[in-house]
Amino acid sequence: MEPTRTVSIIGTGSYLPEKVLTNRDLEKIVETSDEWIYARTGMRERHIAAADQASSDLGAEAAKKALEDAGIPATEIDLLIVATLSPDMFFPSTACFVQEKIGATNAFCYDLGAACSGFLYALDAAKNQILSGAVKTALVIGSEKMSTFIDWEDRGTCILFGDGAGAAVLRAGGEGRGIMQSAMGSDGSLADLLWTPGGGSRNPATHEMIDQRQQYLKMQGREVFKHAVVRMGEAVLQALEKNNLTVDDIKCFIPHQANIRIIDSIAKRLGIADRIYTNVDKYANTSSAALAIALDEAVKDGTIQKGDLVALTVFGGGFTWGANVLEWGK
Repeated sequence: MEPTRTVSIIGTGSYLPEKVLTNRDLEKIVETSDEWIYARTGMRERHIAAADQASSDLGAEAAKKALEDAGIPATEIDLLIVATLSPDMFFPSTACFVQEKIGATNAFCYDLGAACSGFLYALDAAKNQILSGAVKTALVIGSEKMSTFIDWEDRGTCILFGDGAGAAVLRAGGEGRGIMQSAMGSDGSLADLLWTPGGGSRNPATHEMIDQRQQYLKMQGREVFKHAVVRMGEAVLQALEKNNLTVDDIKCFIPHQANIRIIDSIAKRLGIADRIYTNVDKYANTSSAALAIALDEAVKDGTIQKGDLVALTVFGGGFTWGANVLEWGK
């Protein structure tokens, strides 16, 4: 296969579980209030997956919608990447389970772990695979069942997260510039500010580990907030510079949907308050799925039109962060 010069998104899809957990519902679980949560996060509700739904089930539903939007069968997918920090299990990859569920029998599959930055990282990885000529069509999914490792006794974190999945189909060629250059970075020295310390090879599953509730997500919120605002803002400017663009060229900015105060701070810093897309009020933070869900909704509700330049930016545990620019071609 000859290398191509552009890669475009030809279809998007998203899926949110049926159950909705409102701030009022959370008042019955932990000591908090609807007013307190909304004032500090901008969140009003989040979706929670059913007990028999795993991340692969959510991802498969989003994938089916993206394939339908793209107008292609699953058998045309050459590469399938699932970005997730809540895999069905350590192995096999959640991507392999999604492959079986949707019938993508010709794809090679793997998971990508970059926490909340996962979908953007996966987009970049798939784009480069296509640019190399190795594959023609890729399916990228961000899928999370965050509710399974949130400590529902910790009011500082349990209010922040929800479950869901989003997907995008990428293909060589297309109109315009498609997915352009990204700017990405990481800082492992700050890992303990946002992590799940138990359950892996460092701190395996034992009665002691579980008694200490180390299997749940831990976060130092104030520190994460500061780093997220700085890193996402910097990444946007770096990505724009790489692509010879300015803030004024961008029609729509889609940040990671972590917290409305983080989003507002980035918007103020870059002067883009009138062009920033948010849905954190409806879904809370769905980690690697958040960007994918927001992109799909922005396209489907007409916020993003053909020919628009769109900037995506993310921040997650690791720390990981990044930004990407694309020209919408559908």
